[in-house]
Parts: sequence; structure tokens; C-alpha cells
Amino acid sequence: MWRSGWRTSGVLRRLSGRSASLGAWRWASTTACERALLRYRVGEKIHGFTVSQVTSVPELTLTAVKLSHDGTGAQHLHLAREDRNNLFSVQFRTAPADSSGAPHVLEHTVLCGSQRYPCRDPFFKMLNRSLSTFMNAFTASDYTLYPFSTQNPKDFQNLLSVYLDAAFFPCLRELDFCQEGWRLEHEDPSDPQTPLVFKGVVFNEMKGAFTDNERIFSQHVQSRLLPDHTYSVVSGGDPLCIPDLTWEQLRQFHATHYHPSNARFFTYGNFPLEQHLKQIHEEALSKFQRIKPRTAVPAQKPWDKPREFQVTCAPDSLAAGSSEQTTISVSFLLPDITDTFEAFTLNLLSSLLISGPNSPFYKALIESGLGTDFSPDVGYNGCTRDAYFSVGLQGIAEKDIQTVRDLVDRTLDDIIEKGFEDDRIEALLHKIEIQMKHQSVSFGLALTSYIASCWNHDGDPVELLKLGSQVARFRKCLEENPKFLQEKVKQYFKNNQHKLTLSMKPDDKYSEKQMQLETEKLKQKVNSLSPEDKQQIYEKGLELQAQQSQPQDASCLPALKVSDIEPRIPFTEVEVALAAGDTPVQYCTQPTNGVIYFRAFSSLNTLPEELRPYVPLFCNVLTKLGCGGLDYRELAQQVDLKTGGLAAAPHVLPDDSHLDTYEQGVLFSSFCLDRNLPDMMHLWSEIFNNPCFEEEEHFRVLVKMTAQELSNGVPDAGHLYASIRAGRMLAPAGDLQETFGGMDQVRLMKSVAEMTDIKPILRKLPRIKKHLLNCDNFRCLRWRIRWTASSGPSAGVRRSGSLCPRTWWSHLSLAVKSPDWRATWAGDAAASELEASRRCTLTLIKPAPKGPGRHSLVTRKLVMDPTFKPCPMKTHFLFPFPVNYVAECIRTAPYAAPAHASLKILARLMTAKFLHTEIREKGGAYGGGARLSYGGIFTLYSYRDPHSTETLQSFLKAIDWAKSGRFTQQDINEAKLSVFAAVDAPVAPSDKGLDCFLYGLSDEVKQAHREQLFAIRHEDLVDVSNRYLGAGRSTHGVAVLGPDNASIAKDPSWVIR
Repeated sequence: MWRSGWRTSGVLRRLSGRSASLGAWRWASTTACERALLRYRVGEKIHGFTVSQVTSVPELTLTAVKLSHDGTGAQHLHLAREDRNNLFSVQFRTAPADSSGAPHVLEHTVLCGSQRYPCRDPFFKMLNRSLSTFMNAFTASDYTLYPFSTQNPKDFQNLLSVYLDAAFFPCLRELDFCQEGWRLEHEDPSDPQTPLVFKGVVFNEMKGAFTDNERIFSQHVQSRLLPDHTYSVVSGGDPLCIPDLTWEQLRQFHATHYHPSNARFFTYGNFPLEQHLKQIHEEALSKFQRIKPRTAVPAQKPWDKPREFQVTCAPDSLAAGSSEQTTISVSFLLPDITDTFEAFTLNLLSSLLISGPNSPFYKALIESGLGTDFSPDVGYNGCTRDAYFSVGLQGIAEKDIQTVRDLVDRTLDDIIEKGFEDDRIEALLHKIEIQMKHQSVSFGLALTSYIASCWNHDGDPVELLKLGSQVARFRKCLEENPKFLQEKVKQYFKNNQHKLTLSMKPDDKYSEKQMQLETEKLKQKVNSLSPEDKQQIYEKGLELQAQQSQPQDASCLPALKVSDIEPRIPFTEVEVALAAGDTPVQYCTQPTNGVIYFRAFSSLNTLPEELRPYVPLFCNVLTKLGCGGLDYRELAQQVDLKTGGLAAAPHVLPDDSHLDTYEQGVLFSSFCLDRNLPDMMHLWSEIFNNPCFEEEEHFRVLVKMTAQELSNGVPDAGHLYASIRAGRMLAPAGDLQETFGGMDQVRLMKSVAEMTDIKPILRKLPRIKKHLLNCDNFRCLRWRIRWTASSGPSAGVRRSGSLCPRTWWSHLSLAVKSPDWRATWAGDAAASELEASRRCTLTLIKPAPKGPGRHSLVTRKLVMDPTFKPCPMKTHFLFPFPVNYVAECIRTAPYAAPAHASLKILARLMTAKFLHTEIREKGGAYGGGARLSYGGIFTLYSYRDPHSTETLQSFLKAIDWAKSGRFTQQDINEAKLSVFAAVDAPVAPSDKGLDCFLYGLSDEVKQAHREQLFAIRHEDLVDVSNRYLGAGRSTHGVAVLGPDNASIAKDPSWVIR
């Protein structure tokens, strides 16, 4: 996977995973941390390694142990932490000299078989032979990273063995290079009369990647600002240069870069370090001698004067005819990222400059009305040896380029003169404090990603983790010099001659020109071939096709057994009580490390149909427009000072028992430090009771940003949009899902953003509020803190101060029950809207299931449309992409039905044993497979696919394969392992009890489903294949996002959009 040019900007997001999202956690106990601190000593020898540093990092509740390998010089960092989700990664410095994509193609090819595990594609096969919580590989601009994580010690050893052998002893077979990288091959490999074309997984992946104008711009910023060395090229590969890479060059790149002396090993969690070191030494490092790697990236030579460039891109197909599609940014070279405190300071400075409506560049650029959003890659980028900062606008008119440049310069002058408000700095430091406590399910992965760039250039990764000491030093600098930050702005921005101004404008012929360049490249390659070369290409194509079709013996690979899976799930205790009179509140006591999490769900059942398309917009702006006595800037400041974020999002929640029944509503979520609970609830109270819908100009700004983000996201999420569209007419919830999160929503927001008069849209918001923010529609979920020895004053549940239930209820009553809300329901207009909304649907009240520690006070207000009939629909969304996103959806069985478990296993079986081979290996798509939704929609999909109708034929073949039962018991067991890896994935303390709260799904129901999964037999899978997937059995829907297709255009059964 190529991720150059994309980074989670800022120390906060890199460590937390998501800023205002609540789906992340990490353990708060220090048992493994304390053991490591007592166990290891500097100078100690362990299995060929020598300990060089042992450091406690209390702010992250871990102990860092640094080691080096005596024989090879390989570096190893172990972070001991009481977290069951243990992680391993190995990274190599891989700085390419050209854009042929050598490191990226190598990342793919090493995973295609190794000396100890010579079967084809052991990486993908291990997805079905383990209980891993994460497996992947990443190619960055100057390093390649191979991480995995698992909660099972035996699984950890199995995966470590496969990863070590893949990285250090890969087969690197020529046919694997042809499949994964690129090849010349006949359109039909079995017919030498068909034309020769370019094929290959990475080739198609990168063609898809560069359909995204944001990626194009980000790559140009990096290449133009850092032109002297490796950053001037595309590490993932330019599609026009990938065909220049040879198999021999790939092998040579591996020999010079994938050596232990150029490697950095990372382990995290509570598994014993000694076992890791022993295995790494014995299976890999002991077979090498130390070398001096020549992979260092030199510093960029500073310029003596600024530079500027202009590039082109494809027009935004969702804004046809718009003249405001130009992007501009101003970028500045910053110091080496290995200076950790300077990097920390500039990271914080970047946040002060661009984050939120109180930041100077937001005020100057976003609120100028000149553009739609910040330019791509805005802010501090520390993913290259020399960091850089960029700021600018996208969606501007070309004539406004100079205006934006002038605004950037004036804003910097203003900052140097006036500085930053103390409250903004405090809000940012509070954000660091709460994110250090906020708990992430993939904290090990976040840490390895966070330190990778700095460590890659020989920076100190442990210093990077000492956020507490960096914050203290930062505060001291501010105390000693109140103009500390202003001086940094003057030094690195105002007086910096290494300054790049880059603009990008649309070219109507861009896609055509790219296609022409590829055609010329292909012609050049073909014309250079002799008859013997062409015959060899034909024979190699047949050989590769035969290899791809041949059943593989994977018995050499290690594997867990189904018996290794825990038979029962751990039950989660929840309590339900009524607060604020009649609002049901679900409590769940968890070790949340001094953080309180809150969620509330409000039904949309009474909302008139005409307002439903605007619910996502309402959710997006509700917490950003101001409330009560606070304008939008003051509200943003209070949110940053007192919470980890306030969020609202529309949800469509299928019923577990009936395909045609669902719940619709909005989920409100937030979290805060214990001490700030009253403030957080007061903010919600003001937002719920007194939202401000009068700020027309700021509303327009938010609309433009939302529309731009949705439009920019289509190339990366095309398969998801295709899947939503394909399922639209299969169940009543499908149409609402399309309305809330499909292409209909993208197109609606683009049209709203282009409206001259936005007042009619703004007037819809109070009407939505009247139906949504009503205490009769609410239910709430809250996590109590369970203190641990390291995170609080005493063991047990804290029931005093701001956490006592009575006080909590008083906070809640302010938020969800007030005279203002009751008043909004008064009057004839509200009554008539309510009556109109009830004409087409039936509302069913469904109590949450009873169980140990539960009461049936929480009820779900389900919707059923008695007139609904599923119908097939085929939609082709035309986009100027060189690749396709294809989805076919089938109406099957809901979660509680016995067939659902069989279909879930079947989806994984079809992915691993049929679709992966047909769509990725043979078809050249970057990805593809099958999945089953909770609501019973079975989806077959492909991602960045050079084919469309051919892929739909592959879906039909996959169904025929499943119906024929051509799979073994071993195949079924592997599918079960893969399914249980997802079912048993770590759950955040902030997510415990959430299934019960949202779906009414009890632990007893989940346990029954678990037992159904264990019991699945071969005949069950054949039965559901025939009963649900076959033609005429269930209703199918199809959608494709991609370029013109002649066969689809001729077929009247398709709707072309």
C-alpha cells in the first residue's frame, strides 16, 4: 500500500488515531511496563542483542527498551505496555532514485512467497490462518514498513516467522513481479491476436491513486519543494514510469535495502521481549553480517530565493462548468525532523495557525470566500527528513491566485505583530493531555507510525514519545520569552527564502493527455519487441495464467486451529436508569483512564421526508455554528478547552430480526476529562436547546468545506459508494443510506455549495432541530470511570464529585429536557409536519433485551414500510477515472437468522478462495472480495479495477463456485479463523456496551451467533449459496463508478448517471 504524501498531521492525531471519534482505546495498567523497568539493564545481552537504553514514559504508561543487534547493527525498540493487542513491525529505509516504483513493487512482491514459505501469496493466506487484528505493509516516501498485530501469543510467533522470512528471504520470482508490478500481456492472455496492454496490480493501484487531485497536488508540493534527492520522485511509482522497472532492478533494490543493517525492528504490548528477540535472531539476523548501508537521505540544500510552479489536473466531474477549480499553496522548508523539540514546537505552531475557526489562516483564507477549503496537505508535514509547512486554498478562481498569496503574507505579518491568545495555546495543550489519556484499539500501530519517519533518519524515537517533557519545555519557553512563537513564525516563514508557491488548475484534456502518454509508452514498448520477444510474452502470459489458476498447497504455512478460538465472549455489565424524568440512560463502568465518554441517540422518525437529505449537513454544522451566548468562534474555543470534541452523525441501524425494519436517528458523541464533565454537558445543553442558525456567512463556509471534502473523497472510497448504491433498492434502509452517505448526498452537497442564495437551506435547520432535538426521542449512553492504581486515587467505581449519578442526571436534564424543547412542539405547524411524516411508515417499539445487569428501559423506535418491495437496479456513475469501482449487492438474511452466520463464513471463503485470485491476481485490480452487512446485504466488490463488466462476470462465477461446494473443510476452518479475527477484535472501553445501546444487541444474542459460527458445516454453506445467491433467488443490485463503457451504454437495463 502506497501512502506517500498522506500523513495524519500533528502529534495529536498521530497518537490518537482519530480526533473526535470515539472508537479508540488503550489499556491503562502498568504491569508489563513495570516488569520491563525492573527487568532490563543497560549493557545486558539478550539473544544476540545488547540493551542500550531503558526509559519509563509515564505519560503513555509504557517502558521503552532500546537494543541493537551485535552481529548486524539492526536496531530494535520495544515498548512494554499492558496491552493484549501486541504489535510487530520492521521498517527499511528505501529511498528510490526514480519514479519506477521499485520500493512499492518490492513491498508487494516480497509477500508473494519466501524460502521457508514458498507457496504463492503467503501474506493473503495468513489472513485466513490467524487471528490477527491487523496485517498490512506500507510504502512511504523514504521507508517501507511491515506491521502486524494480534492478541494471541502463538499467532504472534506464526506471523513473525512469516514476516521475517518474507522480508529477508523472499523468492522474488519473475512471474510474481509481473503480476504485482507490471507486465506486457495480451488483452486475452490465451489469444495472441488480441492487442498487448499494460497489466499489474501496482500499475493499476497507482493509476487509481492519481485520479485523486489532492494526491496529485500533494505529490507535486513534495517533489518541487524537496527537489535534490529522493523526494523529487514518486516512491509508489508513476504509472508512466513503472514499465521502466525491470525484474533484475527489483532484485538489486532488495539486496541493497532489505538488510538487517538497514532495518529497524519494533515490538509493542505485554508479550515477553525475550521470545521476540530469540526468534528474530535465530530465524533472520544470525544469517547476516554487518554492512554499512548507503541509504541515508541527505538534507535538502536551502534556496537563496523563492520559487513558483504551476501544474494541471483533471476537472472536478462533480462541478462541471465551474470556473473555480484552481488550487494554490505556499510552502516553507522547515528543520530536520530529528530535532524532536523543534519538530514538536512547529507541530503545535502549525495547529495554532490553521486549526479551527479561531486560527489566523482560517480567518484569512477560509472566511475570505475565495475558495472552498484549505489546499491539500495543509499544515506541518514531518514525513520527510526536512519537514515543511503548507497553507493555501482549493476551489478558487485562477484570477485570485495572487490575492491568496498576498493574504498568506499579510497573515504572517499580523501573527508576528500580535501573536496568539493564551486561551488558544491552553486549548491546544489540553488537547494533548486528553489525547494521551484517550484510549486507542490500535495504539501500537499508532506508535510505530508516529516514530517511523524520525527513526528512519536516525532520530531518537524515545525522545519523540516523551510528550510530557516536551509540553513542560514548551511552557517554559513561553514563560521565558512571551514572543517565542512569534519569533518562530518570523524565522521559519517570514524570513525563509526556501518558499514554494504551487498552483494547480484544471485542464479539460488532462485525462485524455494522460491516456495518450500511456498509449505512446505502450507503443514504444511494443515497437521495440522482436518476434521472439512477442512469443515469449505470449508464453509468459499463459504461464502466469496457469500459475494463478493452479490450486496452491499452503500446508507449509503455520496456522492456528478453530479450537484456539475462545468459545465464549466476555460479558459486559451495563445498567439502565431513567434520567431527567423519562430519558433512558445506559451506564457502563470501564477503565477509561480518567476520561468520560458520552453518547446520545435521537430518533428521526417524525422528520418529514423532504428534510431527510439535509440531516448530514445539519449534523456537520450543529456544533460549529454557535449556541446560546456563544458565537461560533467562542464555541470552538470552549470545545477545545473542555472536551476532546463534540460530534453528531446520522445513523441507519438495521434490525437484527427483520430485513425490512430499521431505526433512523442521529448519534451525538463526546468525551472529556473527569474534571470537565459539567462543562461538557453544559455545552451540549446549549447546543441542544439554543443552537444558532443565523450565521449565514459561516454556514456558507461550512457548506463549501463539506462539499469539497465529499467530492475529494470519492476516488479513495469509490467501492463504498458503489456498494451503497447497489444496495439502495434491496431493503427500506438502503434508500436512506444512499440519502445520508451515498453519491446522492455528494451531488446534493455540491449543488448546495454552488447556490447563490443559501438562505432556503439554512431555514431547514430549525425545522430539523424541532423534530430531532426532542427529549421524547432520546436515549443516552455513558461510561463511568474505573480507576486503576496508576490512573486514579483508588480502586473501584468513583461515585463522588462530578461523577455521582445524581449530579450526572442533573447535567443530563439540562441537555435533554427543557421548556424550550417542549415549546418547539407547540403550534399547528409542528403537528401537521408530524402527521405528514407518519403517512408512509409504521413505527414499532422494541425493548432492548433483558439479561444479567440489564433492564428493558431502553427501547428502539423501529421503522417499517409495509408497502416496500425490493427491486433490482443497475447504476453506472460516470467518472473520468482510468479504473473502476464495482459492487453487486444481494438481499439475504438478517443478523439473528441462522443463515446469517453461514453467509458471513461464505463471504470470507469466497474472498480468499476465489475472488482474490480472479479479481486481483488475474484481473489486476488493487482489491476485491465479498462481505456481509449486519442488515443482511451480501456485497461483492472490487477496488481500483481495470475491468467492470468482466468483474461482474467474475462475481457470477464466484456464486457458481460457492453453489458447487468446491471447497474443503480446511478452507472452511480458515474462513472461520478470519471471521473470528474480526468478531473478536479489541473493543475500546468507550465502545463497550455500544452494540446493546445502538442495536439492542445483547451479549446473549452475540454468544448465540458465535455458537452458530462455530457450528457451520460444508452443507450449510452450499445451502445458503443456492438459497440466497443464485439467479432468481434473491434480489440483486449493481453499481459501477468509472469511465465510459460501451457495453453498459448499449444496455437499457442500466441507469447512467
